[in-house]
Amino acid sequence: MRVATIAVYSLKGGVGKTTLAINLAWASAMRSARRTLLWDLDPQAASTFLLGGDEAGRHPAQAIFSKDIAAEKLIRTTAVDRLALLPADTSLRTLDHLFHALDKKKRLSRLLDDLSEDFDRILLDCPPGLTETSEQVMRAADLIVVPVVPSPLSQRAFAEVAAHLAQRGARVPLMPVHAMVDRRRKLHVEALERHPDWPVIPMASIVESVAVRRAPVGAFAPRSAGARAFNDLWQAIERALAERHR
Repeated sequence: MRVATIAVYSLKGGVGKTTLAINLAWASAMRSARRTLLWDLDPQAASTFLLGGDEAGRHPAQAIFSKDIAAEKLIRTTAVDRLALLPADTSLRTLDHLFHALDKKKRLSRLLDDLSEDFDRILLDCPPGLTETSEQVMRAADLIVVPVVPSPLSQRAFAEVAAHLAQRGARVPLMPVHAMVDRRRKLHVEALERHPDWPVIPMASIVESVAVRRAPVGAFAPRSAGARAFNDLWQAIERALAERHR
């Protein structure tokens, strides 16, 4: 099986990116039985915290990119079968500067290649913004999942990402996802009507509980609407990857 890299990315923060990343990683490992790696690239290290990997390691996360240590040396197991974690820490705050200094446009791609024999699916929890890190992600990913809150600013941010990719001639497909959706709000309903084909993740207390429980929804509420939404999205991702690699 060919490894596939799925980036969870948004130009804008506060759109539920990390919640999306860990729930998709869980679905990959548990629903699809894939050997899955969640690579946390965000210096805020939220995915790392939620998956229990926040204990300080012997080596900083940035050392992977400067080749001071092999990526597999930093990989940690999680409480979820078949799901491993490459944790983040504050050293990633200067990752953009390191990429510029190295002048290696495909460093992330090569690191992912090194991990390809050990995993079927690699998910990247990416920091927000258009940066050198996001450029590396856009070169490396097979699919970019973009959470879009039904609000003008979030929708504008998605349009900017799409325009940026088109301008640089990138071939990586985007999968926009309506995130944090409250169907009681007229603005949200109108947004869903404009893009009825986009997957939907609801605004729900069970989804918000992820941060409190430090676990994906499927692990503690597998029959909930939130768990079904993440599972449906993961199935859509698998279909998109299959189409891409035909």
